[in-house]
Amino acid sequence: MAESDVKILGAWPSPYVMRTQIALNIKSVGYEFLEERFGVKSDLLIKSNPVYKKIPVLIHGDKPICESLVIVQYIDEAWSSGPSILPSDAYDRATVRFWAKYIDDKWFPALFEIAKAQGEEAEAEAEAVKQLLAGTTLLEEAFHKCSKGKVFFGGDSIGYLDIALGSFLGWLRVTELNGLIILDAEKTPGLVGWADNFCADSTVKEVMPETGKLAEFTKTLQSWK
Repeated sequence: MAESDVKILGAWPSPYVMRTQIALNIKSVGYEFLEERFGVKSDLLIKSNPVYKKIPVLIHGDKPICESLVIVQYIDEAWSSGPSILPSDAYDRATVRFWAKYIDDKWFPALFEIAKAQGEEAEAEAEAVKQLLAGTTLLEEAFHKCSKGKVFFGGDSIGYLDIALGSFLGWLRVTELNGLIILDAEKTPGLVGWADNFCADSTVKEVMPETGKLAEFTKTLQSWK
């Protein structure tokens, strides 16, 4: 099947959409990006993802695949000749899936609340900061275990858990603009080095949103509260 048959329904600020883009870049698969407008759901999106009606959606030929981590796994399997994204060992695969779910269920929601609040709702923001910092400490420990002394969670190259966490680094930078340091060189040195390596990777650089542009987008989110 030709690469021109690969499309992404997404929007540039979405870390979940970025996961799909990075995975395709790792596999050197070309794709067409179909931009969805914030607050508006296109007919194609509703048709392609009638259950959740959310981005991202990967359309491979005429087949839609939904939910970012499901899409990343699909890409790894569909283009098996390229570099592997998921570990080959069953236990290692289970481990990275566990931490990816933790990131989506616990870690990023706290980061998102902080980014939206920006000084408002002080008590809720303080609790979110507490949860985020505690979660980041856990991810520092997970990095050392999963990376086995290498530069990425996936070892020598970007893998599944790198994509799951790294897609949120743009939002993390926006939060740090307000003076809250999340990746600390003393407390989380492993993640600090990892983040630098991740953002410098050729599969990531072209799809990582600019911090200033993303900061402006958070103002739009505030207006929707």
